[in-house]
Amino acid sequence: MALEEYRRKRRFEKTAEPKGATPRARKKSLSFVVQKHDASRLHYDFRLEYDGVLKSWAVPKGPSLDPADKRLAVQVEDHPVEYGGFEGTIPEGEYGGGTVMLWDRGTWEPVNDPAEGLAKGSLKFVLAGARMKGHWALVQMKGPRGGNGKNWLLIKERDAMARPGHGDDLVERYDRSVESRRTMDGIAKNDGKVWRSKPRRTALQTRGERLLERVAATRVARLDPADIPGARRARLPASPRPELATLADAAPEGDGWLHEIKFDGYRMVARVASGKVRMLSRNGIDWTGRFPRIEAALAALPLEDAVIDGEVVHLEPNGVSSFSGLKDDLSAKRTDHLVYYVFDLPYLDGHSLEGAALEARKEALQAIVPPGGTGPVRLSEHVTGNGARFYQEAGRHGLEGIVSKRSGSLYRSERTHDWLKIKCVKREEFIVLGWTDPEGKRKGLGALLLGYYDRAKNLCFAGAVGTGFTARTLAELRARLDPLAREKPPSAEIARDAPKGAHWVAPKLVAEVQYSEWTEDGRLRHPSYQGLREDKEPDDVIPDRLRAASSSRPSSARASSAPRATPSARNGNEIAGVRLTHPEKILYPEAGITKLDLAQYYVAVADAMLPHVKGRPLTLLRSPDGVGGKHFYQKHPGDSAPDALGRIEIDEKEGRTIYLLADDVAGLVALVQMGVLEIHLWGSTKRAIEKPDRIIFDLDPDEGLAWDHVVEGAIRVRDLLAEMGLETWPKTTGGKGLHVVLPVRPHFEWDAIKAFSHAVADELVRRHPDAYTGTLSKRARHGRIFIDYLRNQRGATAIAPFSARAKPQAPVAMPLTWREVEAGVRADAFTVRTAPERLKKLRRDPWEGLLECRQSLPAAVMRKFR
Repeated sequence: MALEEYRRKRRFEKTAEPKGATPRARKKSLSFVVQKHDASRLHYDFRLEYDGVLKSWAVPKGPSLDPADKRLAVQVEDHPVEYGGFEGTIPEGEYGGGTVMLWDRGTWEPVNDPAEGLAKGSLKFVLAGARMKGHWALVQMKGPRGGNGKNWLLIKERDAMARPGHGDDLVERYDRSVESRRTMDGIAKNDGKVWRSKPRRTALQTRGERLLERVAATRVARLDPADIPGARRARLPASPRPELATLADAAPEGDGWLHEIKFDGYRMVARVASGKVRMLSRNGIDWTGRFPRIEAALAALPLEDAVIDGEVVHLEPNGVSSFSGLKDDLSAKRTDHLVYYVFDLPYLDGHSLEGAALEARKEALQAIVPPGGTGPVRLSEHVTGNGARFYQEAGRHGLEGIVSKRSGSLYRSERTHDWLKIKCVKREEFIVLGWTDPEGKRKGLGALLLGYYDRAKNLCFAGAVGTGFTARTLAELRARLDPLAREKPPSAEIARDAPKGAHWVAPKLVAEVQYSEWTEDGRLRHPSYQGLREDKEPDDVIPDRLRAASSSRPSSARASSAPRATPSARNGNEIAGVRLTHPEKILYPEAGITKLDLAQYYVAVADAMLPHVKGRPLTLLRSPDGVGGKHFYQKHPGDSAPDALGRIEIDEKEGRTIYLLADDVAGLVALVQMGVLEIHLWGSTKRAIEKPDRIIFDLDPDEGLAWDHVVEGAIRVRDLLAEMGLETWPKTTGGKGLHVVLPVRPHFEWDAIKAFSHAVADELVRRHPDAYTGTLSKRARHGRIFIDYLRNQRGATAIAPFSARAKPQAPVAMPLTWREVEAGVRADAFTVRTAPERLKKLRRDPWEGLLECRQSLPAAVMRKFR
């Protein structure tokens, strides 16, 4: 459209909007900007730089990440490129009057020829913004809905950045400016930038106004740390040390955790004192002067004194950090393009922020280093909740892993459980113990011999790494190794395990190595050399698995007030008196839950679970190789069942047979030792095997049936039984349905109980024939919920309260209140990771009163079934 239309609509004698220079030639790097604009109605102005102007579209609902969600984008007049830097207010009465926020900005790259795409009405492009990323398209609408060619559709294409079903995540999550971190209200209240409807200023007045704008902008950027809750007056620490993360098996669940990308670089703490910057490694080694561009950027930040925690990284073209690339850069002294990602602010302008909550420190850091920056110092952004999904996405994009931080946690200069690291790639540091001679055409060395310290500070052998080297790194390594050579090996044990002809060195160097797994005898499988670590001391090299095993390593399940069980020794792991073999075995790969984790879960929930399990015969779903392995049901113990489990003899057609009982914590742990993933219970206890005291109505929906129908069905079962004067309690199944639990006096035998529950199901079907069925067949269940009364016949079982399920994310069957059911709590809402946290937070037992309930079934009803 050129700029004539833009200029025609504005009165430049009244406002300070840019007229726009003569369109410039196309640059190699094209910018884009999204301005959130609250004019006559709120919308998002999407602008692409092309042919020296900003091609512009107004998007009423804002961009969507869902490819199925095509957002209307009305093309408006081209704008000057200078317009894309504006954030402030346009006075009422002028064209576009209202508040303008810089909502996103970055660069764009056309996929097809942009001139042809604009002409034909199909423009495809890639965005690299702070918020909008990946492949997008603008498609012109045709026909009557085309608005004379002005109506287009802004569409997110299917790629790794797309989020089907979560289209509004962008506009709902981001409500602050990428420039100033202000909200729309904050921008409107601040008069730093207003295109005022006033006569033209004199040159002196204009300079004065610009000075006031700069002062106002500085006032916004500068932060008074005294206003931060938890901040205290303190001196700038001379040698600040960072907080370190503890290894975890899986990302913790729930909104009580914040998740960040785990970078693969050098951890650095920046100490800024009156503009003078020192860069300190995690061990306090002074690296000042090695990153001049980063140090200059830190010195220019709007602060006097600070301690900033972050990581220096080398970014590959795909945006992933590379440690080997960082090593190459440092070796060649190429540091101009390195990036310092910052993620915490433990000190600011005369105040220690270590006592402030994590979110407060992050908000203060964002005021200093706004998100979306492209310079040498950038903010490491985070997401709240959705840890498992964030971890999954990190792995999909080839990242090293994630760091999960507990919401509200304070900053401590030590390794804590408030910060957890969850690795997508197995990579650790090892001590270089020696090398082997090269073979063939290789020069320098054949392989590095690796070691580590155990918790008792014994030096152990981890094997050899012979891949991952270049000719240059082989030569550099040999030059570093020769001065450290010594005749004797570190120990006779290591010499015995090492290859013949090994050359030994003093344990002074630390190497980073990537590997697939540890072998049973403590060796690395498929190791690959990544580089030497100059920021870590050999004495600190203890493998993560040993650190984790020696501490009360938390997962997100570590929230119960029950004591945390830990293995007592490497070859004699005992929990609640039961020896747990292979505690590190992964039972739920997707959730990262080990055999030890599952045992610890049952310890954590035992107090709540055992009253509903004790004395009841068990049917067990076993899967010794985990959720992905072979499953089989087991009723009778055989000879291999642990002694911690009780036994009961029950008459069956083939004679008296033995069933297992789990009457205490040891019994629950013993089931884990057996490879049990699901615990199913009889509806009667050993005191009255033939007379059930619990009746279960299992609502099993047809595939694809909405959850609201299941909730409605459970409530209808409750209300139907309430008509008979009976009280019920609900629970999730950990699958796709709900259980309605009816406790009764153990007065009637199995046949009568089955007949009663069948009659209840039939009555519900009679009242709502289109919604429910009492028939087991899939055909009868089509579009309906099966009211499964068959749980109430002799020998049938139902999932135990708090039992894990053999499903990928390790959901559990969870007792609920009816209020929670009415609120829509889903069947798989709780997992082995999250259930103990729920128990800890509950003020009262959701099944309060169930154990004491001694209600009788109506005699008039039961006479029909006896």
